[in-house]
Amino acid sequence: MLITDIVKILTDAGIEQNEANIEVKMLIEHFAGYGIADIIMGTKLDEEKLKIVEQKAKLRASTRQPVQYIIGEADFMGEKFIVNPSVLIPRDETEILVRKTVEIVKENHFKTVLDLGTGSGCIACMVAKLTNATVIGADISFEAIETAFKNMENLKLFNRALFRKSDLFSMIREDEKFDVIVSNPPYIPPSMKKNIQKEVRFEPETALFTKDEKGLEFYEKIIKDAPKYLNENGYLLFELGINESFEVAQIMKNTGFKNIQIVKDLANIDRVIFGNI
Repeated sequence: MLITDIVKILTDAGIEQNEANIEVKMLIEHFAGYGIADIIMGTKLDEEKLKIVEQKAKLRASTRQPVQYIIGEADFMGEKFIVNPSVLIPRDETEILVRKTVEIVKENHFKTVLDLGTGSGCIACMVAKLTNATVIGADISFEAIETAFKNMENLKLFNRALFRKSDLFSMIREDEKFDVIVSNPPYIPPSMKKNIQKEVRFEPETALFTKDEKGLEFYEKIIKDAPKYLNENGYLLFELGINESFEVAQIMKNTGFKNIQIVKDLANIDRVIFGNI
């Protein structure tokens, strides 16, 4: 069995060539412990370990389960995060949200951040790691909170990234005030379920889909209550779904947020929106 044969298992299943190459590399690194240093040294890949990689590739091909769930971790901003079907797999677009949050926290010397819908804790952990702020990550899912806590432990962010089971603000006390509230909320309308990739169907529906057909349900809920939990001049930041920036901006304006700005991603799509109260 050659590595090229394992790649072919994925491409034959309809996975694009470049993606298949990357995924086989991930499988080899994780299950065979074979990395760049081994390639440079000319170390031979163990045949038994290669068989394990082959089995995992066949699992990926037959089920279309995301390779990150098969491995149990995902790369995000240079760190490895534990992931499982109770949390979303961190995506490159979310890095834009984290970097803008970090920029705002540093520029204003902010100390407290609330991350709503924290999932794996990737936003909360990276904001805590890259700033001097203390971050509370909240999520309705107990399994997500467990995962986020493990990621915090792995990154040694004790007392810097904290996690709490909460349905949005339900377990946030009214006397708790934050300099920043950040969220990558569910924003896919239910009508889009039939069009999503097979891989995405393995991710938690509650973290992906809204109940309303505009995909605005969670933006509306968070924006409505955010002013009660923000300090003066506090910021609210969101990751955006496609074609949602105008309506989210209007909701923010109508609630009293000002200096509203939008950041585009590399595909020129409105990806992050923020403003202050």
